[in-house]
Amino acid sequence: MSMNDFKVPVEVDPTEDTEWNDILREKGIIPERPPSPTQQLEEALEEAVRNQHENRLESKDLDELDELEDEEDEAFLNEYKFKRLAELKKLSERKKFGTVFHINKPEYEKEVTLASNENQPVIVHMSLQSSLQSRLLSSHFIQLATKFPELKFVDIPANRCVENYPESNCPTLLIYLNKDVIKQFITLTQLGGNDTKLKDLEQVLINVNAINENDKRLLINHLDDDLEDDRRLRFMKKSIRENDSDDDFD
Repeated sequence: MSMNDFKVPVEVDPTEDTEWNDILREKGIIPERPPSPTQQLEEALEEAVRNQHENRLESKDLDELDELEDEEDEAFLNEYKFKRLAELKKLSERKKFGTVFHINKPEYEKEVTLASNENQPVIVHMSLQSSLQSRLLSSHFIQLATKFPELKFVDIPANRCVENYPESNCPTLLIYLNKDVIKQFITLTQLGGNDTKLKDLEQVLINVNAINENDKRLLINHLDDDLEDDRRLRFMKKSIRENDSDDDFD
């Protein structure tokens, strides 16, 4: 055996960043050096900061964009304005409902199942007129249909929808998308029971991506709820004071 055929084993640390290791990696003899955890973290943080900066205008409406004219690049700001106008136009084109549709069983497939195709959410109330929660949900449905006319809200008496449907299951709330039920509630127990508010139902719509959590229309509804809570609190305090005065008089 010649000296040229004689091979001496050499230990190599594949994690080292050396010229020799680069040659071995190029030949496929040792694996590629794993990225540094510190480098990965730095890159992730840089991407997060970059995304935050790029998306800083996402939740702003046209009035708020106008207020930023002195702070943002004009071309960049105009691009966002055009984008927001396009979104508003698209939303306007989808505003084809605006009311609660009352249907019977023969209409169900067309008005609900088939209507939910092509990413069009359909929200169904299987109702029972004698149920307090059902009447509450009917009231909320009217408000939601007005606020979000791009969504389809449907009411059908439960006993006309499913034969012998238990009254104890009413109201039943179903949300269809692409011909499938993606969410269902048997009564309003999980949403607040007899005290279910509009914003509880709005949160459901947010969770199923039927509406965006940054939608300005949500703020209006929440302000209305806050005003109602404030009026209720003032009424309770007034009643307590009046009762205390009556007790003092006695």
